[in-house]
Amino acid sequence: MITNGYQGALDLIVSALLQKNEKIWFEDPCYPHTRSAFEVAGVELVPIPIDGEGMRVDVGLACAPRARLAVVTPSHQSPLGVALSLPRRLALLSWAAEARAVVIEDDYDGEFHYAGRPLPALKSLDRDSRVIYAGSLSKVLYPGLRLGYLVLSDELVGRFEAIMQASSAGVPAFEHRVVTAFMAEGHFARHLKRMRNLYAARRRALAEALANVFGDRVAVDLQPGGMHLIARVADGQRDIELARKAREAGLAVESLSNRAIRHRAGKGLLLGFTNVVEAEALNLCRRLDRAIGKDLRSGGAAV
Repeated sequence: MITNGYQGALDLIVSALLQKNEKIWFEDPCYPHTRSAFEVAGVELVPIPIDGEGMRVDVGLACAPRARLAVVTPSHQSPLGVALSLPRRLALLSWAAEARAVVIEDDYDGEFHYAGRPLPALKSLDRDSRVIYAGSLSKVLYPGLRLGYLVLSDELVGRFEAIMQASSAGVPAFEHRVVTAFMAEGHFARHLKRMRNLYAARRRALAEALANVFGDRVAVDLQPGGMHLIARVADGQRDIELARKAREAGLAVESLSNRAIRHRAGKGLLLGFTNVVEAEALNLCRRLDRAIGKDLRSGGAAV
């Protein structure tokens, strides 16, 4: 089902599946816009911590075994970048089947994987029709393109169609047709390959520049995929204040602490690399050093 971007997909999911005060498992730390969409709907978020294998399914089972829904970013957890391991994926699907819950697989940047083989989509393991796969074209093509999509089980299609027809004028026909032609003619696959190579080079350049400029004052958390790096800072440092100073200097930097709901994920700065030209990476890191360097202590947090 084609939607008005990822936000339109979330609105459909909320309208079709959720009622006020129902519990949903939610990754912690998380993507703030997704969090806002569910909070506005009046559901109860159950924050589930993330470790090196992704969402702690065991914690979800202990806290809310009868939750209605779980929202996960299994390819590259947002914002930590870790992949949901195969044992965790199977455990999540087993819980969903037993509880008759729904799992929302938010594959927001699964196309951008730079090292090793990515795990297949969680939806590909779904034998009980418990997973809704949600994607968007805004990150793989351009941010202003409001085209998203949902992969639904047969039993949900009628309900989602009825809600869409009652609440929406549909998707923009012109953009839809342009993207359809772009894909059908083979341009999309070539575009993805080109952008993966470009982003891999920019990711490497930014990581090297951070190491060059900051040394042991930060530790670069370099995950196999995604569209940003995490520059970890020592515990006790105020990453929210560091991010504020960086933004005042004209740099788009976000603090990791701001993404947390209840569980600590350490201190760090989220640095996007997709728009950082390789030749400019060192200069940008020097600008960042001028903005926050005096506030950084040696001994960036170990990853």
